[in-house]
Amino acid sequence: MAATTSRTLELLSLLQSHRHWSARELTGRLGVSERTLRRDVERLRELGYGIESVRGSAGGYRLEAGTGLPPLLLTDDEGVAIALGLRSQATAGLRGAEHTTLSALAKIEQVLPPALRRRIEALQSHTAVGVGVGGWNRSGRPAPEVDAELLGLLALSCRDGERLRFKYTDASGQGSARSVEPYRLVPVARRWYLLAWDRDRDDWRTFRLDRISDVFPTRVRFEPRALTEEDARERVERAVRYRRRSIEARVIVELPRAELVEHLGWYGREVQAVDEAHCAWPLEAESVEALAMALMWIPPGVRYRVEGPELAEFLGRQAERFAQATA
Repeated sequence: MAATTSRTLELLSLLQSHRHWSARELTGRLGVSERTLRRDVERLRELGYGIESVRGSAGGYRLEAGTGLPPLLLTDDEGVAIALGLRSQATAGLRGAEHTTLSALAKIEQVLPPALRRRIEALQSHTAVGVGVGGWNRSGRPAPEVDAELLGLLALSCRDGERLRFKYTDASGQGSARSVEPYRLVPVARRWYLLAWDRDRDDWRTFRLDRISDVFPTRVRFEPRALTEEDARERVERAVRYRRRSIEARVIVELPRAELVEHLGWYGREVQAVDEAHCAWPLEAESVEALAMALMWIPPGVRYRVEGPELAEFLGRQAERFAQATA
């Protein structure tokens, strides 16, 4: 019975990972006959999974949407990603869905193995809130991929105060070996950074995760240095700003500061009051297109004025293009 259940779960995992499987492929992977395969498919159907059978030379099986949500099989990384997302959303306060968010989180965390639960707790407790330098910092370019296992390992090292050694490649392509005391993981403009104390340079350093390789946990503990969350965020912001070309602008908005800050949330933390009816929103980004995207966050119907030659020139060109497009 245990072998049958294990095989059925393996079949479900295969169906969830691929759009269509031929019967020959499935029997080969599972090591069973076609008759046994059909029985396993029927077991899954009885559990509520919609599995379509296709006859003929190109026939086989595929998983289709059903009328309800049957159980799902998740990999470790998928389980961590979903639980972490639900935790973040629960703490952020998803309006109108607080109960469903918390109940879904409880169901997932109830069955998480201890090792995965520790990884999630480390990621959440040692990951800073996303940083957008100057309020908006999206370049529009694809973000470098970061290995989920590396992210979890670094988060655990931050939480446990464990020294690390790794290889690092800087922006110029120069490689070096680093020995660090990791402090915090910080996402900036769709990239992940590690803020750590560099033991060889005797100073704080910021490392892009997609440039880190060959990480070696030393199992040597250290006492974390005193650093506030605000200091950590500012150190990463300064490091990122120094490494790239940025374009700045300022937007004068016909709204009291409190109203715009409430609308923008975290992105409005640098909004300044001009007078009782106006405020100034400083912007900084890697491209003029990213600055223009930020303007879409200003509430509809609210008047504003742009200060910044590069952004103003870009908006002027785009206004002509839009006028031609709608003529």
